[in-house]
Amino acid sequence: MNTGIVANVKKAFTGQRKDLVDPYVTVSFAGQKGKTSVKKGCYEPMWNEQIVFTEMFPPLCRRIKIQLRDNDTIQEDVIGTHYIDFSQISNEGDRGFLPTFGPTWINLYGSRRYYSILDEHHHLNEGLGEGISFRGRLLVSIKTDILDGDNIGPCSVEVESSMPLPENSAGRKDEFLLFGAFFEASMIPKQIGKKPIHFEVSIGNAGNTIDGHNEPMKKGGNIYSDDNSSGDENDDEETTPLVFFSQKETPPCDSTTRPRKPVIQDACYNHLPYYEEKPCVFVKAHFEDHRKRLYNVNILEKIKAATEHGLDDVQEMLKQEQTHADRRLRGVLDQFCTQCAKFSSINRTNAGQISATKNKLDKERLKWCQREMDMMTMKGRTLKATTTKNNTKDKLKEAKTFIKVLNKLLNEPQDCLPDVFIWMVSGNKRMAYQRIPAKDLIHAATEEEKGIKCGKPQTIFLKLPGKKSDTSQGWIFQAKLCISLWLGLARNKKEIVNDLPTGYEKTPEVSSVSNTKTPPPLALFYNEKQNFQLRAHMYHARNLIGSDASGLSDPFAQVVFGEHSACTQVIDQTLSPTWDEMLIINEVSIHGTPDYIKGNPPTIVVEIFDQDRVGKSEFIGRALVKPVIKLSKEKYEQPHFPPKLDWWDLHRGGIFAGELLAVFELLQLSPIGFQSEEELPPLDLPEQLEIEDKGPTLPVPKGIRPVLSKYRIEVLFWGMRGLKRLQLTSVDRPRIDIECAGHVLQSAVIPNLKKNPNFPIMVKYFDVDLPENDLYCPPITIRCVDCRNFGRHVLVGTHVISSLRKFTYVPTTKKAKDILRNLFPAHKESIDVRKPLELVTPNEEHKMLMTKTEDSVIDMYTETHPLLDKTEHVVTFASPVMSTAKDKKQQENTKRKKRHSIDDDDDDDLDTEALDWWSKYFASLENMMQDTPPNSPLYLDEGQEQQIAKNKTMKLISDVTTLAPVAERFSAENDKKPSKKMRLQGVVKQAILTQKAATNKHLKPHKTKDTSHIAKLRVYPGELEQQTGFDRFTDWLHTFDLLRGKKTGDDADDESRVVGKFKGTVKLYKMPLPSDMTDKTIMGGDPTLGLFQGLPNNDPINVLVRVYIVKANDLHPADLNGKADPYIVIRCGKTIINDKENYISKQLNPVFGKCFDIEAQFPMESILTVQVYDWDLVGSDDLIGETKIDLENRYYSRHRATCAIAKQYETQGYNIWRDPAKPTQILGKLCHETKLDGPHYEFDKVRVGDRVFTAQPDKIDESSRDFSQKMSDEQLALGVLHNWQEIPHVGFKIVPEHIECRSLYNPDKPGIDQGHVEMWVDMFPMDMPPPGPPTDICPRKPKSYELRCIIWNTDEVVMEDDDFFTGEKMSDIYVKGWIKGPDDTQSTDIHYRSLTGEGNFNWRFLFPFDYLVAEEKIVISRKESLFSWDETETKIPARLQMQVWDADHFSADDFLGSLTLDLNHFPRGAKSAKLCTLDMLKTDGSVPHMSLFKHKRVKGWWPFTAKSTVPGEDVELTGKVEAELHLLSDEEAEKHAAGAGRSEPDPLEKPQRPDTSFIWFLNPLKSLRHLVCTQYKWLIIKVVAFVILVALLVLFFYSMPGYTVKKMFNA
Repeated sequence: MNTGIVANVKKAFTGQRKDLVDPYVTVSFAGQKGKTSVKKGCYEPMWNEQIVFTEMFPPLCRRIKIQLRDNDTIQEDVIGTHYIDFSQISNEGDRGFLPTFGPTWINLYGSRRYYSILDEHHHLNEGLGEGISFRGRLLVSIKTDILDGDNIGPCSVEVESSMPLPENSAGRKDEFLLFGAFFEASMIPKQIGKKPIHFEVSIGNAGNTIDGHNEPMKKGGNIYSDDNSSGDENDDEETTPLVFFSQKETPPCDSTTRPRKPVIQDACYNHLPYYEEKPCVFVKAHFEDHRKRLYNVNILEKIKAATEHGLDDVQEMLKQEQTHADRRLRGVLDQFCTQCAKFSSINRTNAGQISATKNKLDKERLKWCQREMDMMTMKGRTLKATTTKNNTKDKLKEAKTFIKVLNKLLNEPQDCLPDVFIWMVSGNKRMAYQRIPAKDLIHAATEEEKGIKCGKPQTIFLKLPGKKSDTSQGWIFQAKLCISLWLGLARNKKEIVNDLPTGYEKTPEVSSVSNTKTPPPLALFYNEKQNFQLRAHMYHARNLIGSDASGLSDPFAQVVFGEHSACTQVIDQTLSPTWDEMLIINEVSIHGTPDYIKGNPPTIVVEIFDQDRVGKSEFIGRALVKPVIKLSKEKYEQPHFPPKLDWWDLHRGGIFAGELLAVFELLQLSPIGFQSEEELPPLDLPEQLEIEDKGPTLPVPKGIRPVLSKYRIEVLFWGMRGLKRLQLTSVDRPRIDIECAGHVLQSAVIPNLKKNPNFPIMVKYFDVDLPENDLYCPPITIRCVDCRNFGRHVLVGTHVISSLRKFTYVPTTKKAKDILRNLFPAHKESIDVRKPLELVTPNEEHKMLMTKTEDSVIDMYTETHPLLDKTEHVVTFASPVMSTAKDKKQQENTKRKKRHSIDDDDDDDLDTEALDWWSKYFASLENMMQDTPPNSPLYLDEGQEQQIAKNKTMKLISDVTTLAPVAERFSAENDKKPSKKMRLQGVVKQAILTQKAATNKHLKPHKTKDTSHIAKLRVYPGELEQQTGFDRFTDWLHTFDLLRGKKTGDDADDESRVVGKFKGTVKLYKMPLPSDMTDKTIMGGDPTLGLFQGLPNNDPINVLVRVYIVKANDLHPADLNGKADPYIVIRCGKTIINDKENYISKQLNPVFGKCFDIEAQFPMESILTVQVYDWDLVGSDDLIGETKIDLENRYYSRHRATCAIAKQYETQGYNIWRDPAKPTQILGKLCHETKLDGPHYEFDKVRVGDRVFTAQPDKIDESSRDFSQKMSDEQLALGVLHNWQEIPHVGFKIVPEHIECRSLYNPDKPGIDQGHVEMWVDMFPMDMPPPGPPTDICPRKPKSYELRCIIWNTDEVVMEDDDFFTGEKMSDIYVKGWIKGPDDTQSTDIHYRSLTGEGNFNWRFLFPFDYLVAEEKIVISRKESLFSWDETETKIPARLQMQVWDADHFSADDFLGSLTLDLNHFPRGAKSAKLCTLDMLKTDGSVPHMSLFKHKRVKGWWPFTAKSTVPGEDVELTGKVEAELHLLSDEEAEKHAAGAGRSEPDPLEKPQRPDTSFIWFLNPLKSLRHLVCTQYKWLIIKVVAFVILVALLVLFFYSMPGYTVKKMFNA
């Protein structure tokens, strides 16, 4: 876009006086583009054109691109680009509105407007990035119309002329004033300060003095008229500017400060000498007055800021586990509801004052905002009323949805005022800028509507323009400005000085601000100046960004305040430096009154740099802090002084760069002369430094520095894993250094990493002084160093433990427990801290004891017993009775009698012979459905099922042995807690599908079979280590990622920074431990001797790893057909098992049923990787996803994750005990390791320590119930193991028999779930007795059956047709049926012309199928298409579908009714057609049902039904069928063969159908005979008789006269 200089050059050569731009507009939408006409040589073109897009609605494209371009023969330039989002100009709700916009002006931004051959910022004109200059504006309007169906045509774009807009349709113009006062300009880099610098403030084109704003050469026409002559390129008449200013009138602007030479105070930055005189600027411009849009946005923004701040406070309180978080949340919600109601009231008050300039979008958005605010007000009040201590986290999550709604409402699409630009200019060249939205500066009468920065001094930083601001150059700001900006109507000019810092001189210019005809002041003169001393107490920083190649930094801090600065010392090679240094800056001058400075503290900048030996220091991060101000009239005493240290966030660009622990004091000096040091608050230095020379650095004084105590840090050095090569050399001899608060603990060196990556010496400790307040605790840094030849030590990687909370051990004392007993006397006996070594902070100790006090789970046992002491406690657990062979035989006889006596529901008995591992699996899935409410039917569509699985975590089967009574509550509550990732959705969905009975509405699920006697297991919805009670198996070992290299902020790059892992853990506790401590270590030792007693040996060990892969769910499709051909690959160390040959074709939920044995050596082969690949016929196979399991953590965990314990101890059958050790042996080993007395067994009881476990048999059959049966020792021991967490001090949850559902992830798609795999892992040390054979989990193989269905007769079938000749009601009946699907349909012959609804067939259907007995499913294997490589296997319910139809020869057959029989559970057939009614389909239990798989053969009548046309009735009876069902196995069917229909062998007799059963056009004579003989027989007889009678009468009358004459004359 050419400007002034080029215009003058062109005029000199061509002699023309034309605007040097040929603008036109392009609009892009949904892949189509429309273009207006080109206006030659015009800076203010008028098109009055409309671009019409014909597109399907709602469109897939969600935004419109509007671009203003300059037409040119060589290369067209883009002037500006603007995007309009459909979501901002429309609402899809019930009371929403179609996309609408304007008419309103849109502001275009882009690069600077001076001409250059190579514009480095041209991409900004395309809308890519933040524009750095105002480029112009467009008057645009958007309207959407829905076309009728007749008018719909192909997608097209048309450009049409439109009528000019009426005057003021875009709003009435008013004069706006932008006023700015500069109080400080500092932190200017030294390379910029060589030339004078001034600042420019502009809004739109007003105030832009450098880029050459072009006024039109010809007088611009009125955009609201239809005069387009201003665009005539042959009109060379010069015209005067549109606006004139006489010398007596106020000039339009004074937008630049006076250039000044920068001054340097120290060696860091330059500053401009804005001392007593503060320069001011002002700009006047005319814009349409749409301030109400900005007012509403400001109100919403303030509501959002207040709510966000409050919710963050609640989040922090919950994170620190502070009390009264619920009270704070209720206060936040109350404030939110009040603000929302105020927003609605303000807008309703102004509703009657609707301006004529408001367009449709303004009105619709206002209604939308009011509706949303009203709804959020109601919801907020509900949340407030229902918030309690127990549900604070859930309510906080719901309250955060308000922020999302407010963010959506904040997007105002119609810009009414351009943004304000502040430019720093040096040598007539723009150096840095800042862009401020006009809404932040707009003035309003009410505080809620006013911009947050209007008229108030604010600190802003100027940045480099364009792409430079996103690079490392942009991390360093180019200037720091303290500036006050005010934007409002020119007639409100008197308000510009209301919020300015007090203390300025009342000059005539300032006094005349209320006069609208006088210009605002060009300078403020401050005659009040205050002197302060700045004390910066720099104590500590943490989580800094690594800036060196090693991943560490050499940080130092630089404090900048005004023109002054000071630096701390450099701390080498750390990300958590502790400076413990006080920086003092004397004689800091601040202009203004003391009270204003006290109420509005200035901003202090703290920058952290990395000191490099070569080159400049590298920037790490910056914090903006506020000091604590003490005036000279105030005393330096509590509660405000000395101030407390606080954490300040560090940022580098938009990236979080760490935290700074510091506090800053501004101490006012005496106004008379210089104040001596004695008059300031004394420096109370630490004792060790009081007698020493203070030197150049001073420590943080007492009262401010944290109170330190002696702590001991015990470190478990276990081993190193997965170390990468460093400097092209492998790491062979690593060492770990633990650093905390300046102290370093070194581990032993691993001699040979390849042979044994574990440390030879596992436990070391060191003492260190740490703050008692855990908020001030420094982090622990873990550094890995490679010890190489010639004494070289190379840093491999680091890890920083920021929060020590979870590694802190707080002992439980006898005194604390006595206090709690006094406070809660009713729970004296139930106070028991079971896990004293759980890592908590001092603030949590009381809360932890409170929780344990409330959880009363153990009752006193008062019964006299030789093994029991009065101080012992009793735990009752449920357990199955170990019955004898005689009892089992008696139970079988009882069941047999019951089966014969109750013949109706005999299909509900379990077939014990068919039980296998899959029976246990499906019974466990069925147990997950036990908490489904009765009003939630199982007949839900897929979306409803997913919603149920999402909103409610199905209660898993409880522990195999549950405590009574309260322990059951604990287990249920733990199970109900939602997991981090809901992976059970696919499992629950399958469980729901297994219980669906039919697709017809009238079919209901039959009664589920009693599975109480089937063994159960736990089905975990996620990874085993993430389940409640297992703590990720970190009771001994934690895994810490070691990082190396610079942090870039890119997730992919940062993941590559991981160079290895360190295995070990850290325990931190205060020394000395209390003498009345009641705790023990997790292995029962004395904590005073160390917390890591009883550690397992970390020498290499050979382990047999047995991996069971059950199935996979919801795999990501890998083929074009939306399916996958998955197979399993197992990797562990160098062992790779590829099961490619057993891939499963076209399945996203494959059932593998595989077991893989791997011999691994820990720790070298401790990572198990389970991968699921997609088999491809051509090309390499694709990885669908993988999951990794740390076997070592599981193996050494005290939760005993090696081989899970089952609910029942059985030595044979499907539930055989898998562990080589019996329960008694496992219990004895645990008691020995934890130094407990026992176990002692006696008469259904077992004592361990001071706990007595009593067995309570499960509910069994009434006839075999005998509670006096003696429990076996193995079952008693198993019950104790399942309740081992009840043992005080050393108790923990032991892993039960389970299946874990692990998520699969693809390295190429990080973070995206690719499916889930159900599996479990067993591990057995090879130096112990070998385990038994693996559990058989192979998929069940179906059994072949043949169903013979004979259709004998039908009756009462509805008649749909009318007879062709006679019009009688009739039907041509036939019956069809299938069992595998409609493709497998078989039909009877047709019974023609049934006049009574009766049909006779004697027709046999033969349905062979493969059936899974345990799953009650039919298995179908078929190729999906001709080109399919493999068959696809599907499972469907065993249902026989029968339908009755009316055959039509010249049209489609008519459907009459259907019947669905579930072969496992269907009603018994009626003995006669009269007894066959709709009542047979009832599911209330009144109708007997049966299973064909047990009865094998059945005959009877069943009803056909169809959808009823009568209101209020679901179905109606449409017929009855007499059928015989005979089920045979494949062998029996082959032995006793039968033919289909009436064919050989074993043919059926032909039915005896009535004579009326025929087809008329194939039997015309028979039809005629039937017509004559049946329909018209009596009519013909009557006609013949009548004819004869008439003939006789005719003959009589004919012959009578002659005969009479003859007789008379005797002739």
